[in-house]
Amino acid sequence: MTKKTSKVLQERRQHVRLPILHGILEPVEIEFFTVDAHGHPIPQPAILVDLSAGGMRLITFMAPPHTKELNIVLKLNGMKGVPLTGKISWVKEKGGVFMNGISFSQISHDDKKRINEMAEDYSDCDTRYALKLPEVCVETCRGHHLCNKPQKDDSLFKKK
Repeated sequence: MTKKTSKVLQERRQHVRLPILHGILEPVEIEFFTVDAHGHPIPQPAILVDLSAGGMRLITFMAPPHTKELNIVLKLNGMKGVPLTGKISWVKEKGGVFMNGISFSQISHDDKKRINEMAEDYSDCDTRYALKLPEVCVETCRGHHLCNKPQKDDSLFKKK
């Protein structure tokens, strides 16, 4: 997101975003865990739209829980279930579908680093593709296991 200050657009996000619904091969599982009146966890499924080391955007088909803190388990292909704690930053509703902005309040340093590296590699791939460079896919890409872009070159990653 950018903010216009004196005719110059300034980036406000601290972390690169990884768009999940665009060009990603594997489904992603998200569950909010809220607690009922008896203290039992109640899962609420969600669809991950994008992800960064600082937060995520989710689609839900129920209103998000009214709580200060969310316990979330993120399951991405190639990553174990990542436990996160977050808070709802914003919600937009249209026709019974809710778009939710979640900012992370607790995430391990390693998981934060891994998500950031995947997002940066995904962005670098998009840049190489836009510049029409001959090698778009590279062996060092840390988001390869999630990628389903048409320019993906699986021949680079086959065992020899």
